[in-house]
Amino acid sequence: MTYLRQKRTSYFSFILPAFIIYIGIIIFPVLFSFYLSLTKWKGYGKMEFIGLGNYIRMFTDPVFYIGLRNNILIVLISVLGQIPLGLLLAYMLYRKMVKHENFFEVLIFLPITISSVIVAQLWNRIFSPVGVIPAIIRDLTGNQDYIMTIFEDKYLAIVPILFVLLWQHTSLYMVIFLANLQRIPYSVIEAAQLEGAREGTIFTRLIAPMLANVIFINTILAVSGSFKSFDLIYSMTGGGPAHFTEVIAVYMYNTTFVFQNYGYGSALAVIIIIFTVTALLISRAVTKRFDY
Repeated sequence: MTYLRQKRTSYFSFILPAFIIYIGIIIFPVLFSFYLSLTKWKGYGKMEFIGLGNYIRMFTDPVFYIGLRNNILIVLISVLGQIPLGLLLAYMLYRKMVKHENFFEVLIFLPITISSVIVAQLWNRIFSPVGVIPAIIRDLTGNQDYIMTIFEDKYLAIVPILFVLLWQHTSLYMVIFLANLQRIPYSVIEAAQLEGAREGTIFTRLIAPMLANVIFINTILAVSGSFKSFDLIYSMTGGGPAHFTEVIAVYMYNTTFVFQNYGYGSALAVIIIIFTVTALLISRAVTKRFDY
């Protein structure tokens, strides 16, 4: 065996285990989920092939549209809320617009380090009838009989979850932006100031374009994470009441593992993959003008 062949063989011997694991935990489950989505199966017994029946049912299922609406709202709060706010906070800390910036950096980053289950329980207590927010509203309005019923409104029930997601995940993007801001030579900003550029101009015309690639990466993280939102919502409301806070991932979990409808649950999983990939392609097209 020649040296080059031995070298090639050694490369394959290192790659092969990872490739087998990748097929086992990524490729096979995706393909098997797609196959299951074409069947009617309860997790045991014989599978009944029904073709596109699960997909036809999905597009006439009102709960699916509630979940889709809520997922779109989460995407919007992530892309239009978490990322811009994270960038703004990072810039303020980078430019030392607040005193004790190290303290505030740790304070802002703290929510992302807490388990989503704990975060859900914390905010459930805050929004509960005896929680902090209803108490503040009673004090401000003078109505001591006020009871918060936001979770009973089919249009507003998702609002507390959107707020908690904004509160928890903004810090992640802030840290990513701050790490990249610290790589920009400060002399660039000083040169802009000497030219008479104001703070807003420096931020919009200089810093933002220089972070275009980071914004794109964060957009990918936000979009893909939004369609996979599960743990916080499941722990906070379980998708209730009456599916008002349902997202597709929670609906998929309940359908598959609670009601044991593996075929329909797999169809929902396939749709999550399709929506995620489509959203990422759209994000790529929109940010292409930044020459990333």
